[in-house]
Amino acid sequence: MAGNPQMLDANTPYAVRSYSPEALIEALRKMYLIRRFEEGAEDSYMRGLIHGTMHLSIGQEASAVGSCMALSDNDKITSTHRGHGHCVAKGADLGKMFAEFFGKETGYCRGRGGSMHIADVEKGNLGANGIVGGGLPIAVGAALSAKRLGTGAVTVCFFGDGANNEGAFHEALNMAAVWKLPVVFVCENNKYGMSTSTERSTAVKNVAERAAAYAMPGETVDGNDFSAVTEAVDAAVARARAGEGPSLIENVTYRWRGHSKSDRNRYRTKEEIAEWQAKDPIARMGRMLIDHGILTETDLPKIEEEVAETVAEAIAFAKESPDPKIAEATRDVYTPATARGAAA
Repeated sequence: MAGNPQMLDANTPYAVRSYSPEALIEALRKMYLIRRFEEGAEDSYMRGLIHGTMHLSIGQEASAVGSCMALSDNDKITSTHRGHGHCVAKGADLGKMFAEFFGKETGYCRGRGGSMHIADVEKGNLGANGIVGGGLPIAVGAALSAKRLGTGAVTVCFFGDGANNEGAFHEALNMAAVWKLPVVFVCENNKYGMSTSTERSTAVKNVAERAAAYAMPGETVDGNDFSAVTEAVDAAVARARAGEGPSLIENVTYRWRGHSKSDRNRYRTKEEIAEWQAKDPIARMGRMLIDHGILTETDLPKIEEEVAETVAEAIAFAKESPDPKIAEATRDVYTPATARGAAA
């Protein structure tokens, strides 16, 4: 690793001024982990080891990791159908994540939830959600609980640009503002809701402009710039923790892959995708750390190699894990009917 960082001044990126070299290196490592995890998941899907579908966030890694920098295990997040990065950013175990993908008993949800329903309550991850905008009211509930119990916890609610046109978005922001709840709404605007451009679906130019309707701060930032994301979300988390209520942060980013594995990407040009790939958040983060003396050029391949080994071990763990027993298929599955039966 590099020696002492360069002297800091007003032009130094916020993240370098605010976090230790060790924390920044770990953040970059998590970004690499997200990328390699999803590449490993994609490869496993192509080999027939994973069934169903998945929604990859390759290209959005700075948004996930940067938004979680100020959080502890006591703080909560709610996630989306494109939520693998959020899980990793909040400290999830990759072996358990892959086991969930593979439908194994050792997965986070005992193999019953799959890609879109991974939750890790011990780390404060209240779960991904297959319903567009489904995490918004859950986040408000978690924030209300934290306020009533006086835990000091903040909830970061991730959602996509498509969810900002759902009724749940408006109801959640209104209630959070009325009650001054400690929640930060983070819109990951990757420019497309499935195959529909935000230019065709959303009346305002920037989703963050909608914060004004609910009397809360709103800010649009470059979601591929780790430092910009961290600066905006850190300030919103501090505001929420101080009892000043919610904020809306819009991280403008881009998914390199299609909406899901069945998406043939016919609505985007190769030139558009290439333009955004040139803004790779991982490469930008690595360059920032090199430019400020935190890493050297030779450090990056070492981190990538270590991450590749970690992902390979996680996949091996998942492959070797036991399948759920058919006779126990409904174990841990809750329905109103089974609840009534238990009560009787």
